[in-house]
Amino acid sequence: CNVEEEMGISLKELIETHAGGVIGGWENLKAIIPGGSSMPLLPKNICETITMDFDSLIKEKSGMGTAGVVVINKDQDIIKCIARIARFYKHESCGQCTPCREGTGWMWRMLERMSKGEASKNEVSMLMDVTKQIEGHTICAFGEGAAWPVQGLLRNFKKEIEKRNNFSPLINQNKNIPYLVDQHLLDKDNA
Repeated sequence: CNVEEEMGISLKELIETHAGGVIGGWENLKAIIPGGSSMPLLPKNICETITMDFDSLIKEKSGMGTAGVVVINKDQDIIKCIARIARFYKHESCGQCTPCREGTGWMWRMLERMSKGEASKNEVSMLMDVTKQIEGHTICAFGEGAAWPVQGLLRNFKKEIEKRNNFSPLINQNKNIPYLVDQHLLDKDNA
């Protein structure tokens, strides 16, 4: 729905008054993207009291953007939600700037793996590094728009992502793999 409201309305009031509330009630809220897909999401505890104005959103490291509010409840997989946004930015990148062209693909692929629990904790930190290599290194603002939602996810839900992604690289698993020619390289003495 399209709504015009005064600047400074509380985000909670905006959602409950004009959007019918959160599916499953306010207690079922996980996060809200307050300014369209290019803005960092905000977790529930911030959404309780924040107002829809430039200063309040910037203070919480998000922004007004297009003011297209996206509500994510606990029934949704927050990592998959942001992976879908990352996929959009990968697809829509014009490809002119290397950080955006390559970085958006990296972010999408890493988030897809993280949504399945196929990443290591180190890769979670690496993902933040990828976003920082895009942000501020592109000709237009599309790079920032692609990086910020991922940064918001990592800033607010890093523990949840790390809990799901505790995959250990093969060298740390110390398994006997019959078809691996260099099995001895997995031994701790040789690692």
